[in-house]
Formats: sequence, C-alpha cells, structure tokens
Amino acid sequence: MAGIWRDFVVAVFTAFRRRDERAIADERRRAVELLAEETIRRERQATDPPE
Repeated sequence: MAGIWRDFVVAVFTAFRRRDERAIADERRRAVELLAEETIRRERQATDPPE
C-alpha cells in the first residue's frame, strides 16, 4: 500500500515539475524573441537614413 502512495506522490511532483519546466522554457523563448526584435529594430535604425 505504501508503494502506491509513493508512486502517487512521485507522479504529482513530476507533473508539477514538468509544468514549471515548460513555463521556464516558454519564458526563455519569449525573452529570446523580444531580444531578437529589439536587436532587429536597433539595426534598422542604424542603417536607415534619417528622415
């Protein structure tokens, strides 16, 4: 019986950990996208002639 509870607790912790890892990965992806957009914007400003 203790084995069943142990497996249940491990499954719950694994589910929460995977959700956290997914959230962290999503946050990293958003940060990289924002950095890329900002870098592209800066490069365009530097190469575009002033109006």
